[in-house]
Amino acid sequence: MPIYEYRCDDCGQSFESFVMPGRTADECPDCHGAHLKREMSVFAARDGAAMRAASSAGNGSSGPAGGCCGGGCGCA
Repeated sequence: MPIYEYRCDDCGQSFESFVMPGRTADECPDCHGAHLKREMSVFAARDGAAMRAASSAGNGSSGPAGGCCGGGCGCA
């Protein structure tokens, strides 16, 4: 079951919800309001350059991306 992020227009609370395919969240878990907007997940908003930098950061090289043993985490 996919996890979606929602924001309640009634109370302003953001929350995640398991939702069956083809359905939407029914209500806010805090105020039980029904005025919900689906938000974009943070991981889905990354661009290609950010993903390449994140994947090369942990490869152990001392290249410009940094990462562990590359100086990015301060352990070098």
